[in-house]
Amino acid sequence: DDGRTSRPPGVKASKAIGKKAVVDGKDVAKYQTMWTIRKQDLEIKERMSKMKLLEKLYEKQEPLLEFEEALNLKLITELMSN
Repeated sequence: DDGRTSRPPGVKASKAIGKKAVVDGKDVAKYQTMWTIRKQDLEIKERMSKMKLLEKLYEKQEPLLEFEEALNLKLITELMSN
């Protein structure tokens, strides 16, 4: 020991310590749960969007164009397969 006293950490060092990410098991589990819920929500929204598009195709009075007919068949098969 050469007689020096230990210096307290500086402002930048203190902030750096405070910003370090502490990974806790609860936080990870909470994030995973939130992500699972978010994924399910996105899947439901996508399915609802497809159903609305299919409804619009069915409500159309005039005959469907070729691409509309193809889209209609594609949507039906996708919605029935899920």
